[in-house]
Amino acid sequence: MTTHDPGTPANRPPDREATAAFAADVLRLRGAGCVYAEDEAALIHAEFADADRREAIVVRRIAGEPLEHLLGWAEFRGLRVAVAPGVFVPRARSGVLVDAVATALRPGAIVVELCCGAGAVSAALAAEHPGASLQLHLGDLDAAAIACARRTLAGVGVDPSRARVGDLFGAVPAALRGRIDVVVANAPYVPTAEIALMPSEARDHEAPIALDGGGDGLDLHRRILSEAPSWLAPHGIVVLETSPRQAPTDLALMHAVGLVGRVVRDDDVEGTAVIGESSGAPTIAPS
Repeated sequence: MTTHDPGTPANRPPDREATAAFAADVLRLRGAGCVYAEDEAALIHAEFADADRREAIVVRRIAGEPLEHLLGWAEFRGLRVAVAPGVFVPRARSGVLVDAVATALRPGAIVVELCCGAGAVSAALAAEHPGASLQLHLGDLDAAAIACARRTLAGVGVDPSRARVGDLFGAVPAALRGRIDVVVANAPYVPTAEIALMPSEARDHEAPIALDGGGDGLDLHRRILSEAPSWLAPHGIVVLETSPRQAPTDLALMHAVGLVGRVVRDDDVEGTAVIGESSGAPTIAPS
């Protein structure tokens, strides 16, 4: 067992002023409605040592800004994913996409993430399958999101230039047409009329193009699925995050373009996805 002298830092009592400031911030955050006030205060105090800077961050958090935007990163499957004001914050439920894609991976697989936002799904795939030599390509209309994705990709050893600004397949190199093994997307799927019902952290602080999916929420899904068959390799798949309510419509859309679809669900993260497979021998195990 390791022992310490009475005067060493390991045995000194915590700084009373810092402890008092932390406790006060917990109370302020809790009073503002932050459910995980103590955890949030701990992150803020760990990230910002300067008292004045920390106070400014606490004030902004109390005013409703997302904690992730204030920290400059969001946690996703153990990774720190870079985010910036206005950029969509990755949610834990998108882990269902990572797991669904993982079942279809082969060495050197070409994986395209559309509507990539901060690139959380691609970064997780790269980090969790380092020996797969994946060929990752990412696209998003939001230049700020692509800048974040590039920072995150660099941190997991992926060439940042693989993240490009563009409208869906417009961000994908033309040479990949007919060769893509996996198209994965957390495209916006909130119906326009329901945006107003979202928490203010998302509604007021994330780019509308990252949230608004049109009348029934599936406008982007229709566009992706209409183009995907010509981009997929034989036996390639499309994986889209969706909701249980919208999944049947997604399956019908997949069937209409010749894809064989099924639904996957991860109750641990409350995530739902639909998988559509192009013609040929299955590349994913049935559930």
